[in-house]
Amino acid sequence: RSPSGPAGGCPPGAVIRPAMSAHPAASPFAIDVTGVTKRFGPKTVVNGIDLQVRRGEIFGFLGPNGSGKTTFIRMLCGLLTPDAGRGQCLGFDLLTGQRDIKRHVGYMTQRFSYYEDLTIRENLDFIARMYAIPERRHAVEQSLERLGLSHRRHQLAGQLSGGWKQRLALAACLIHRPQLLLLDEPTAGVDPKARREFWDELHRLAGEDGLTVLITTHYMDEAERCHRLAYLAYGNLLARGTVSDVVASAGVSTRQVTGPHLPDVARRLRGRPGIEQVVAFGNTLHVSGRDAAALEAAVNAVRDAAHTWTRSRAGLEDVFISLMDTAKDNFT
Repeated sequence: RSPSGPAGGCPPGAVIRPAMSAHPAASPFAIDVTGVTKRFGPKTVVNGIDLQVRRGEIFGFLGPNGSGKTTFIRMLCGLLTPDAGRGQCLGFDLLTGQRDIKRHVGYMTQRFSYYEDLTIRENLDFIARMYAIPERRHAVEQSLERLGLSHRRHQLAGQLSGGWKQRLALAACLIHRPQLLLLDEPTAGVDPKARREFWDELHRLAGEDGLTVLITTHYMDEAERCHRLAYLAYGNLLARGTVSDVVASAGVSTRQVTGPHLPDVARRLRGRPGIEQVVAFGNTLHVSGRDAAALEAAVNAVRDAAHTWTRSRAGLEDVFISLMDTAKDNFT
C-alpha cells in the first residue's frame, strides 16, 4: 500500500519514540530562534528570521505562496538544517538536537497523509506502530475519542470528506502527544463549518493541554483567531505581534465608500497618488493607503454627495496586501 500524500514529520517505516522523556530546562518559549537562514543554490528562501513563540500559544504564520513559510517550518521540526542562525525548539538545539525535536513535534503537511484503503482506526494504529507508542491500542482508542472519530472508526479513509480527512490527519499528528504542533495550511479546501470546528479544537488543545501551535494560513478570519502572528514575504519577516499590533504597525489608512455605481467610483480612484488599494466588499468599496494625508487628498478629489465616505479601521486583509506591495518594492 502507498499513502495518499507525503508522510508528515517522518518517513514511512521510521521508528520515533513517543515524547515521554524530559527535555532541557524549561523556557517560556517553545520556539526561540535568531538569524535563521536557508539557501537553495543562489536563492535565499529564508533570510535571517528572528522569532519567539510562547508555550501554549497559537501563532499564525502569514505570507504569500513562495514566501518561505514551509521551509521555515521544516527547519523547526528537524527536516532541514539551517545554513545560518541559531536557536532552540522545545529546548533542543536547532542544529544539533534535530532527532530529539522530532520526538516532541507533530507536523501536518499541506497534503494530508493517510492510507486510502485502510480504515480510520487502521491508519491510526499504523502511525502508533511507527512511533512505537506503548499501550498502542489504548492510545488509538484515546485518539479516536479525542477527535470525535469513534463512530467512524471502520470507515475507509479514502471515503472521507475533506473535513473528516483533516480530523484524521490531526489525530495522527497528536497520537504521540507532541508538545508543539506545526500545521502547514491545514484547512485549505475544507468547508467553513469544518474549518471552524478545527479551530475550536486547536484552542481547546492549547487551553487545556498547553499545546503550542504554529500554523500557516491564507484565511484572514483564521489569522484573527491566533494569539499572535507574523508576516513573511520573500523570505523576510516584515511584521509580528497581535492582530492589533500588526494592523497598527502597518500604518494603513482606510476609507469606506457606499452608494450607487461603485465600479465607476473605483475607476476614478485607482491610480491616484496616495491610493494603494481599491477593493469591493459587497456594496462597499475599501480605499486604502499608507500615507493618510495623500489618501485624504485623493478621496477629496472625487468625493461627491451621491456617496457616503467614512473612515474605517484597516482590516488584516488590507494590511496583508499592503505588506505584499511593500515587500515587492523592497526585496525584488
